[in-house]
Amino acid sequence: MQISEKYNPQETENKWYSYWLENNYFHSEPNEKPPYTIVIHPPNVTGILHMGHMLNNTIQDVLVRRARMQGFNACWVPGTDHASIATEAKVVAKLKAEGINKSDITREEFLKHAWDWTDKYGGTILEQLKKLGCSCDWERTRFTMEPKLSQQVIKSFVDLYNKGLIYRGYRMVNWDPEAKTNISDEEVIFKEQNGKLYYLKYKIEGTEDFLSVATTRPETIFGDTAVCINPNDERYAHLKGKNVIVPIANRVIPVIEDDYVDIEFGTGALKITPAHDTNDYEIGKRHNLAMIDSLDDDANLNAHGLHYAGKNRFEVRKAIAKELEEKGLLLKAEDYVNKVGTSERTGAVIEPKVSVQWFLKMSEIAKPALDVVMNDEIKFHPEKFKNTYKHWMENIRDWNISRQLWWGQQIPAYFYGEGENDFVVAETIDEALELAKQKSQISDLKISNLKQDEDALDTWFSSWLWPISVFDGMLDTENKEIDYYYPTSDLVTGPDIIFFWVARMIMAGLEYRNEVPFKNVYFTGIVRDKQRRKMSKSLGNSPDPIELIEKYGADGVRVGILLSSAAGNDLLFDEELMLQGRNFATKIWNAYKLTQGWSKDENIKANESDRQAIEWFGNQMDKTIAEIADQFEKFRISDALHLVYKLIWDDFCAWYLEAVKPAFGQPISTEVYDQTIAYFEELMKLLHPFMPFLSEELWQNIAERSPENALVITRQKKFENYSEELIKNFETAKEMISGIRNYRQSKGISPREAVEIFTNAEAISNENLVKKLANVSEISFATKTDKPSFTFLVGGTEISIPLSENLDLAEEKTKTEDELKYLKGFLISVEKKLSNEKFVANAKPEIVDAERKKQKDAQDKIALLEEKLKTL
Repeated sequence: MQISEKYNPQETENKWYSYWLENNYFHSEPNEKPPYTIVIHPPNVTGILHMGHMLNNTIQDVLVRRARMQGFNACWVPGTDHASIATEAKVVAKLKAEGINKSDITREEFLKHAWDWTDKYGGTILEQLKKLGCSCDWERTRFTMEPKLSQQVIKSFVDLYNKGLIYRGYRMVNWDPEAKTNISDEEVIFKEQNGKLYYLKYKIEGTEDFLSVATTRPETIFGDTAVCINPNDERYAHLKGKNVIVPIANRVIPVIEDDYVDIEFGTGALKITPAHDTNDYEIGKRHNLAMIDSLDDDANLNAHGLHYAGKNRFEVRKAIAKELEEKGLLLKAEDYVNKVGTSERTGAVIEPKVSVQWFLKMSEIAKPALDVVMNDEIKFHPEKFKNTYKHWMENIRDWNISRQLWWGQQIPAYFYGEGENDFVVAETIDEALELAKQKSQISDLKISNLKQDEDALDTWFSSWLWPISVFDGMLDTENKEIDYYYPTSDLVTGPDIIFFWVARMIMAGLEYRNEVPFKNVYFTGIVRDKQRRKMSKSLGNSPDPIELIEKYGADGVRVGILLSSAAGNDLLFDEELMLQGRNFATKIWNAYKLTQGWSKDENIKANESDRQAIEWFGNQMDKTIAEIADQFEKFRISDALHLVYKLIWDDFCAWYLEAVKPAFGQPISTEVYDQTIAYFEELMKLLHPFMPFLSEELWQNIAERSPENALVITRQKKFENYSEELIKNFETAKEMISGIRNYRQSKGISPREAVEIFTNAEAISNENLVKKLANVSEISFATKTDKPSFTFLVGGTEISIPLSENLDLAEEKTKTEDELKYLKGFLISVEKKLSNEKFVANAKPEIVDAERKKQKDAQDKIALLEEKLKTL
């Protein structure tokens, strides 16, 4: 069937994606084949496709499609994450726009709004992934808040609590006043900010003297419970055992001593606010200080803030500095740059806050998870991330798993009394009631007497079970799916969540399955713009992936993003690469269209140059397939694509098709045509994981195919033995052809004008091919010519082309003399370097060898040019 003049990506993409879905090619069930399993890095349910998703999911799709074509039972499980903080923030904002405050409605009412929001927007990103060509098993789509997955999360909490690994306690946490929840240490991003260092005057009790204390946060003085000095600081020896008066608050607090204080920082005296600073909290615990929390959940001053009550902390910072100055309690204020903790999700400045939270003990479950990575039971690609992982795992803190949110799995702890420990932990309220009766010894307790903990679990506490929970492995530990698909094969993710997700999934896998959750982790880089800034909506530097797909086609975009993405290295996004991807699609389309324009003739036999080209390309393809396999083994996906690109663009289009192409208007041998199409089919199989739509379109055009023979499920060719010598000989022929073409181009001679060549070689391989592709009328072997000639070297073989009679010999002589002069100067510089004994003794052997090769090449070229001058 004759294909259209131009490739139409939109039409092709819709057609074949629908076809793939109709024929259920992406669906997997356990069978006798070896499994290849990937669980998607679940995007936020409220999210839309961005460049990071596009890179990550393109790589996953390449791996899955290739595995499917290599005979594996490929299963790519899609799904979304409920994203507690992000989704709750969006629902709260939506309600606010409707005049509803979260605090004015019940949890049940709020959750109904959250589910409505999820149902409306939750499928957007998965639909966008289909546009990219992702071959997920859509029948298996999971959501971290769906009933069965939530059930598994609760089961995990109860199990870990019963093992003594989960506990409840008062701790200093990172409070996000915008999301109104605490967040984990890993979710705090430290950013440099310009501020002030304020020097405050604390009056020494019973005297008229003052002690100067430096702080960046004067608004927290209402929570001060001590001033601390270093016991070795002689300046303040007279203050030991004394009290000072907090400015404005007028409270009397003690002067205490602790080695923590840096004598060199500020004034060497530190105000201690245990409720609002992590380090102060630790000092407060050591010295049994009172804890005054002077901020509310919105980070506004509370009643402890006196006349500033109800005002925002930053507003108070400015106002209190002014008041302190007016009252003569501010010594000075200096410009100061410090690192401020901000929330990864909302960007709000974090407020340290002491509250009751739930924690998971990490040290016990971290060690086995560290060992499996360090001993390569799980391989990291690139390997450099093992060090990052090791550092974090060896310095791990207990995981704060509770969040002050409603959207998420509610913590299954039920309180039956007012005491700190008057609670039980159970999977259901009925089980909780029985446990509460036993623990309290109150036999007539009722469900109505139980109150469930208000907090929800950290989102990561559900996604750390993802490779297990998507196969319901926590509900039925021996179901056929978990037994068949687990452990999964490869995980594709970003290095920024190596702790949040990767490490925790490994811990969960070992804890619940006694097996690692995956065998390889491929870390993609971060997509950045040309100025090396991370792409983000807020910076406005991120293109819309869907618009790129519409402009360049999904295949073009996939190729573009993969060409620039070396494993683990950040990639600089350049739209030019998308254009390169689209041009590649056009090149392939036109190559096929060229073959369709040929008429076949069964009576014509393949000639010698055809046979040489066919034999070479078969060997070249086998060699490339072996190299592609090696690159995939090393997770060098970009390098694998480069190999496919070169095999098609350079080897097939530029050389093979030119070699077998019949003369204009002439038919082609049926034998050669059939072999050419057979090669093209093999190329489409290699191309398919990278460019699924274009390859399927051309595959289906080559011949009428039944659904059982669709390219998406066709087996890729495995490499066979290939001849390195044959490939090398062809490379030599290519160099000769290029040299002759270069002669024509540099001298302005038409490709149609046949040339004769003289060579010192007794014979050359692929002689017929050289004659055809370089338009050589005759080759004189082991012969020199006396005619003025253009001469070049291919290895040790000398090729001379008598100059055309149309050339200006005087001009040619001048050019040759100039080239000779340059080469002699170059040779002197190389020989000078090689005569330097110090250089030869100290330089790496390969560098010295490279210089010797330069010397030999220059000498050979000089000899050739001197010969040429004689003929001119």
